[in-house]
Amino acid sequence: MIQVEKVGIYLSKWISFLAVFIYLIQSGLLIFLIKDKFDLERQIAFQQKRITELEERLQIFKAIEDFQIGFSDEEVGQLSDVVFTESRRYHYDPMFVLAIIITESSFRKGQVSPKGARGLMQMIPYVGEDVAMRAGVDWEGMQTLFEPQSNIKLGTLHLFEQILEFGDVQQAIVAYNMGETRLRGLIRQNLPMPKQYLKRVMDNYKMLKETYAV
Repeated sequence: MIQVEKVGIYLSKWISFLAVFIYLIQSGLLIFLIKDKFDLERQIAFQQKRITELEERLQIFKAIEDFQIGFSDEEVGQLSDVVFTESRRYHYDPMFVLAIIITESSFRKGQVSPKGARGLMQMIPYVGEDVAMRAGVDWEGMQTLFEPQSNIKLGTLHLFEQILEFGDVQQAIVAYNMGETRLRGLIRQNLPMPKQYLKRVMDNYKMLKETYAV
């Protein structure tokens, strides 16, 4: 009887050991499957993000290609990159940046306004010089404003600073066009804000969104 009990205890230990071993194997397999599923989901999310980014870049490229005047294919590609990058930096919709450019310069290379504003985003030289260091742009005189990529970097930061200054996107857009000092003068006198430029920007933005929706 004692011998049988010893055998039973011996078998019981092995069964317990086997059960624990099987449990550990199953737990390890479950952890592996969960990690594998997590990695797969992360890869899928990354690929979806990349696809969305590529689609957005393509729409920017198409819009610039359709509206630009005087730029080479290589320059169009460079413009697409800088519009995408600066839009991400300041959380703009790229089509909004393009709407500003179309309104300001009709996307014409080397554009100069009667008031001396230059380039795609029609930057006044003294404003461009003031913004240059904060935008990470090497200021080499007024000619810098005719460098499309530099001009867009300066213009997008200047607009962003106006948004921070006024705390209102519509006022910032108007200030970008007429100047911060003039707009503040109107506000102090409780006079109405001009709406013509703002309407042109918003009409162009709506057109671009409808035509090049991602």
